[in-house]
Amino acid sequence: MRVISTRWIMFLADNKEFENNMVSTTDELVFVPLGGIGEIGMNAGLYGFGTKKNRRWLLVDCGIAFAGEELPGIDIIMPDLAFLESQRDRLEAILITHAHEDHIGALMDLWPKLRAPVYATRFAASLLEIRKFNEPGAQKIPIHTVEVAERYQFGPFDVEFVPMAHSIPESTGIAIRTPLGMIFHSGDWKIDETPFVGWKTDEKRIRELGEEGVLAFVSDSTNVVRDGISPSESEVAHSLKDIIANSTGRVAVTTFASNVARIRAVAEAAAACGREVIAVGRAMDRVIEVAKESGYLDGLPDFRSVDVYGYLPRDKVVALITGSQGEPRAALARIAEGNHPDMSLTAGDKVIFSSRAIPGNEKGISKLINKLVEQGIDVMTDRDGLVHVSGHPRRGEMERMYSWVKPHISIPAHGEALHLEEHRKLAKKMGVAHAIRIHNGQMVRIAPGKPELFDAVQVGRIYKDGSLLIPHTDPAVSERRRLSNAGIVSVAMAIDAKGMLVGEVALAVFGLPQKSVSGQSFEDIVEEAIFSVLDTLPKAKMRDPDTVESAVERAIRSQVNQNWGKKPSCHVQVVNV
Repeated sequence: MRVISTRWIMFLADNKEFENNMVSTTDELVFVPLGGIGEIGMNAGLYGFGTKKNRRWLLVDCGIAFAGEELPGIDIIMPDLAFLESQRDRLEAILITHAHEDHIGALMDLWPKLRAPVYATRFAASLLEIRKFNEPGAQKIPIHTVEVAERYQFGPFDVEFVPMAHSIPESTGIAIRTPLGMIFHSGDWKIDETPFVGWKTDEKRIRELGEEGVLAFVSDSTNVVRDGISPSESEVAHSLKDIIANSTGRVAVTTFASNVARIRAVAEAAAACGREVIAVGRAMDRVIEVAKESGYLDGLPDFRSVDVYGYLPRDKVVALITGSQGEPRAALARIAEGNHPDMSLTAGDKVIFSSRAIPGNEKGISKLINKLVEQGIDVMTDRDGLVHVSGHPRRGEMERMYSWVKPHISIPAHGEALHLEEHRKLAKKMGVAHAIRIHNGQMVRIAPGKPELFDAVQVGRIYKDGSLLIPHTDPAVSERRRLSNAGIVSVAMAIDAKGMLVGEVALAVFGLPQKSVSGQSFEDIVEEAIFSVLDTLPKAKMRDPDTVESAVERAIRSQVNQNWGKKPSCHVQVVNV
């Protein structure tokens, strides 16, 4: 055993009955997801042990999701951890399964609210450290490196990290032993006997856990609707080598920056074809730096700086580029728009999308692909050849995993409603006694007794808006939606003590069409609405700025709606002089 929490020692000192009996008759083992259930991303799974008043907690992962067009101005979405903040003095540790953003991306912003030690494998810890150095003012987070061969004690939780194959190095499942039974939290995984880089899923160890007895299995549901077994990462490597060897112009490969196996596969293919590799994008640079330090890129020629890109012959370069999800500020989008400072592509060059669209990103990716095709650039996706495989298990792999784990309870995680329901059905088919579908915020009692949903906690979303964290209820977001849908009218005027207009009315119209169906300008329509109020409102009411403001706003919205079918946002300011 490596770690004994000082919080737990203090807890025992104050709770002699628990110390003497170890498991009281009121102790419970519970699970409550704060994010990641019924959605892709924002993974945050919370495990608790003890009585309701003295429950100790483990948080597994703390991830983000990426915002779409429905959230103007918002880039990142995080889980609301308000419940855990209220319990943070009982939080033993934060455990990280792997270094994908949907599992670690919220940690930098939300850790100050929790302030618990963080435990992760070397690769994930290194990525967190390098991110911290690149974020001005980031707080120092106590990150501890774990080994998969070790056991760790966090209060009542005995924790073991188990190697799992995935699309990033050093992914783990986590076996959580408690006095009431063991939970196996799978993290993201697949079964890949030739993963090209990183660990294989440790079948031997997982079978041993199954024989020891797994009470509950909380596992990935992402690809449950796909039959069979996922192809191996090594198969993609062979395919990319053939594609690059048969290309005549420049080749650009866009993939998730975290996919070190894919980065190595591209680099090996380039070397075999006499091409130089150039990495483009800050996220790619960060991962490559950590991958080199970790030994995952040993034996490869050094990657070249983007500064030399324009000097290399077209048939002697392969570019690794960020932006596979159509992100407008990523390198590939800037290249497609022709405004990247160091790199361009021309007709006859090839772009390989070595990735699959994250749900919600399809429109942005399609727009990006069309821009490239319009320029005569050859685009390849996974529809055209084996250029990508998922890091998540298909049904055949899930069936094998269930035969190894043999859990008494299954709790599907990491997926939308369809995935969770199909996973539940599969678990029942595999003979699991209890397969439970839950939602974020629902608390399931795993032990003692029959598992059941018995409580709920506050959950929600937090938006990262520039450098600020705002709740999903903040009116700024809904106001931006209204502005994008129907524009804004701004009016300012001065009224004297007699209720008479002083000077000119200041008027600005943004986001409205120029003219109505009749050909009248909307500025004129708005101006007529304003003066209809000023001409008809009684003098007594004209002396009240609030009354004038309300009347002018109603008139503008009504008149514009009659001529357009939409009501703009209005800002009217009236001052007494």
